[in-house]
Formats: sequence, C-alpha cells, structure tokens
Amino acid sequence: MSLDLIDHPFHRSHVELVTVYSDFNPASAQLVRMRLESAGFLAVVTNELSALSIGGYGLGVGGILVQVPEDQATEAREYLEAEPPTDAKTDETGKT
Repeated sequence: MSLDLIDHPFHRSHVELVTVYSDFNPASAQLVRMRLESAGFLAVVTNELSALSIGGYGLGVGGILVQVPEDQATEAREYLEAEPPTDAKTDETGKT
C-alpha cells in the first residue's frame, strides 16, 4: 500500500534521509521497504519512477534507493544484514 506523501511523516518536517539499500529492481526495493516498515522503521523508496522512465538514469543515481531517517540508519542496516526470521518450525533434521 502506497502512502500519500502529504500524510507521510517525511513531508511534515525536515528529515535527513540516509540510503540503507539500493537495487536496480523496483520489486526488490519495495520488498525491503515493506520489511523495514513491518519492523517499525520509517522507510521510503526514491528514484523509482525516474529509474524506470529514463533509460540509464538508474545507473547514474545509484539505482532505486531505500532510505530511512538518519537516526534510524544504523539500526535499519543491522536489521537488513541479520538473517530474516522464518515462520516455519524445523526439527533437528532441518525438515518442516
């Protein structure tokens, strides 16, 4: 679900954003954004439309970026680098 920028917390005040993930695949960037948001981070995807609309633009700006407020950047990076949790329970043989 996309947020209306007028209601988005980044719109209400000046927030310095920091890139915690970049990709050239918009689906991957959106999945990372959703993963961060589900963990309680404020996250936004930038450069997506430009990268998809203008050939080569994505390379010039470093891809499609997932950004968070500066004060959440370290924790967000650590969260992304950690092994994602699994819902399936496994036994000692590794079978579900």
